[in-house]
Amino acid sequence: MFRIEQLNKAELIEYCKKIGIEEVVGKSKEELKTAISIHFDNEVLGSITSGQATSLLTQKIELLAEEYAANLQLKVLKRKQEMINDDNSHYLIYRVLGIARQEGRLIDEYQNTGRFLYKYAGSFLEEATSICLKFNNLKGGKRFVKNTQGKKPKNFEIDFVDGQYAFEIKWRDATTDGDHITKEHTRIQVVKSQGYIPVRIMFYYPQRLQAQKIQATLKTLYTGVGGTYYVGDDAWSFVREHTGYDLKSILINIANKRMPENGSK
Repeated sequence: MFRIEQLNKAELIEYCKKIGIEEVVGKSKEELKTAISIHFDNEVLGSITSGQATSLLTQKIELLAEEYAANLQLKVLKRKQEMINDDNSHYLIYRVLGIARQEGRLIDEYQNTGRFLYKYAGSFLEEATSICLKFNNLKGGKRFVKNTQGKKPKNFEIDFVDGQYAFEIKWRDATTDGDHITKEHTRIQVVKSQGYIPVRIMFYYPQRLQAQKIQATLKTLYTGVGGTYYVGDDAWSFVREHTGYDLKSILINIANKRMPENGSK
């Protein structure tokens, strides 16, 4: 698990044992996190020295995918079980609108499943991208900067600081909320004031026109402060060229192993 800051102490101890760190007794959460970080760095450095960095990166992303997939299935199964006892009186309105009870049930089920899927897909791709960036720069990582432009939020999170670059990583941003522009404008200004170059990496462009208009405005905001905005194929290409690792090819290979399409292996 790459985001070790989300683990409690018991989970950190279990994770340490899982990756071969035995000296965990009496250590604080911060000491455990430091031990995991050092272990990761040594593992990456060793793979680079032996010429096996791409292999190790692929292995870590594949393990990450397995973890996310397992957690997603548990969430979906739990929600489906909860829905058995849901109040379905709203099906009356579905029927008024020409939707049969069984079809309405399936729509509700897919809507709930989709909500979990979008959340997990986004978190997974953002985390996999961060791992690629980390393999390229072990000194980089997540940072928080104080909001010097307003009161809310108190701090802004930078997904990955890589030298002078502050990466904002999104799998897709389909928001149509105009306030999103205001918040992003503030965040970009804060990041810029800290001496960083804001860079937005977004792998999938939204489908709806209003969301596309918001993204066009965000691109203007980034370029206006000397930052850059990569989306779609440009985002995949940037990650490959910046890190030296082809994330998209790695994900295609993992996808073909887990869920082959058209008979591909």
